[in-house]
Amino acid sequence: MVKDCIKVWDSCLHVIRRNVNGQSFKTWFEPIRPIRLENNALTIQVPNKFFYEWLEEHYVSLLKMSIRKELGDKGRLEYQILSPGLRQSRNEDSSKSMDTIATTSVAPASNISPGSIDTTSIKNPFVIPGIKKLKIESQLNPNYTFSTFIEGDCNRLARSAGHAVAKKPGGTAFNPLVIFGDVGLGKTHLAHAVGNEVLKLHEGKSVLYVSSEKFTGQIIDSIKNNAVNDFVNFYQMVDVLIVDDIQFLANKQKTQEIFFHIFNQLHQGGKQIILTSDRPPKDLDGMEERLISRFKWGLSADLQVPDFETRVAILESKMNREGVELPNSVVEFICYHIQNNIRELEGVLVSVIAQSSLNRREIDVDLAKEVVKNFVSQINKEITLEFIKNLVADHFDLPVDKLGGKTRKRQIVIARQLSMYLAKNLTDKSLKNIGEMFGGVTIAR
Repeated sequence: MVKDCIKVWDSCLHVIRRNVNGQSFKTWFEPIRPIRLENNALTIQVPNKFFYEWLEEHYVSLLKMSIRKELGDKGRLEYQILSPGLRQSRNEDSSKSMDTIATTSVAPASNISPGSIDTTSIKNPFVIPGIKKLKIESQLNPNYTFSTFIEGDCNRLARSAGHAVAKKPGGTAFNPLVIFGDVGLGKTHLAHAVGNEVLKLHEGKSVLYVSSEKFTGQIIDSIKNNAVNDFVNFYQMVDVLIVDDIQFLANKQKTQEIFFHIFNQLHQGGKQIILTSDRPPKDLDGMEERLISRFKWGLSADLQVPDFETRVAILESKMNREGVELPNSVVEFICYHIQNNIRELEGVLVSVIAQSSLNRREIDVDLAKEVVKNFVSQINKEITLEFIKNLVADHFDLPVDKLGGKTRKRQIVIARQLSMYLAKNLTDKSLKNIGEMFGGVTIAR
């Protein structure tokens, strides 16, 4: 078998030599030693972890091509990294001189075997020290589901991608799935929803949610306790890893280095990775290029500011879950003024209900105004019939007096009907007053 692995690797080198310059071949390929060939998996020895990562970063496509040419589509390449303290024993028994600490594959992820890991010795960074049994708790919020995530034009792509990932984690082109957008638009909610759906659909799959701040803190603790290997091994056992606010890993070199290794192992093992960020991968300053490159492998889906109708649907959904009712005029007033942050939208609702309950006040637009002032710098001008006429006329690019006329032109009729609808729902004017304002039209109750 040793003879066969040498022959296969020599043939691979013949292909590689034709595709790289002489200096690169001498630096990165001549030091490699073939170790064994078993079950279409060729194991090679590399001098150190940096060497392994350089190959993965710069030559993985070339290695994939050469291995498949020799071993077929099911061919795999695995690495053994020379243990630093035993390099002088290189020519002795390889089973004693080597420590397999990194395994990768250039075949499809489904061909990778997980290897044997003694989980009883691995420390779980999410539990209190001293608990011996290793169990991965998802850390997910059970209230964040797809049923409570309202779909709109602002989030349809990200929500659809999340559904696809949940049905087949690690088996779609959306790996990693990067969800990005401004604060308060639902990134964390959607990420949790995907995780909860995976647990619902795939019994036995392990899902783990972690914020980037907590992830960094765990790395610091593992370094202090000389338990980095335990930390990495723990994360490599997760089937779906969700890391929230990935932008906070910026300028943290050691954290990025360890995350890079975890990312590679999970991705190559067919595991699903979900990341959230306040900006697209290309704009992540302070992040290593090799990480940004990997973030671009899958799908980056943005969450945009919801339109008025979607904001109303979100607020009504929240009201239904809380078992409360608000007048339509109050709902529309809140959604009109809180435009850029769903979290604030729900916060206003909670505050309105609290103010009404504690002060025994009726929920009306005046109460909503008092609450909204705490969330926005200024309340828009009073909504009057004139304000509505001017707003609609400006939107349809019409003279204001046309809305009060008798013309039956289609565009003007639509604008007039919209104005009367808004006046009926957003003001306290009587139907008679509204009708008179718009040319003496009779409005049905």
